[in-house]
Amino acid sequence: MKNENIPADIKSKSLKETRREIDEILSKLENQKTNLDDSMSDYQRLIQLNKHIDELFKKKFKEISGKK
Repeated sequence: MKNENIPADIKSKSLKETRREIDEILSKLENQKTNLDDSMSDYQRLIQLNKHIDELFKKKFKEISGKK
């Protein structure tokens, strides 16, 4: 998934906000009463959030590496 496929509402989130949403989705997915259609859309959102966190870590790594 390329960076441009990440929705703007996710791109604007901080690491803390992203992690909080991931925790909420995981709790929801772990619930036995969740239906499959909702689970599929939540899972797709989870993948996008994960990609966003990956991009944030890469950006921070470049910043830290450049300071040395």
